[in-house]
Amino acid sequence: MQSFPQPPSAKEEKEYLKKCKEGDWQARNQLIERNMRLVAYIAKKYQQSGVEMEDLISIGTIGLIKGVDSFREDKKIRLATYCARCVENEILMYLRSVKKTARDVYLFDTIGSDKEGNEINLFDVLEYEEEDIADRLTRKEHIGKLEQYMEQTLTPREKEILCLRYGIQAKEQKTQREIAEIYQISRSYVSRIEKKALKKLRDRYEDE
Repeated sequence: MQSFPQPPSAKEEKEYLKKCKEGDWQARNQLIERNMRLVAYIAKKYQQSGVEMEDLISIGTIGLIKGVDSFREDKKIRLATYCARCVENEILMYLRSVKKTARDVYLFDTIGSDKEGNEINLFDVLEYEEEDIADRLTRKEHIGKLEQYMEQTLTPREKEILCLRYGIQAKEQKTQREIAEIYQISRSYVSRIEKKALKKLRDRYEDE
């Protein structure tokens, strides 16, 4: 990771803030550059999220810039304290959006096809209350085949994690982070297990 300049002293920070208030763009940039260590420190807390450290720092920098631009001295706190919240909020918002998008992709990933050659994905086999009897029977058939292949193809841990992730076999649906806490492993490791399990299922359907 690249090295960053030392943060400003309380006196320097006060001077920079005063100049910022007067419209000094260079003083603003100095506040941003000299608080980059703070961004790196906070980003390091989320290095197990599966996102590259450089990307986390870039995202955190956006939060830092927002913090510097919106800071007011009447908040009665140090700039670094205020900006730390802005940096962390920016990273967390990004991670939430990534998690949602990633899960959407997994749900609609093809895991096989039915007798007519129509593609089947995990979204197809999750149960819904409002559906007619024909759809329910078709869904039941898909679920039965999926559970059979999961039993034949996956390790016990892979099967359990997939069931927890998507609420299969009456399991309560959980996030990767929640599963990581249950198994005492990293969230990125849960993600790898999930991807590997889905690939095994796709390969099993293709061999049908």
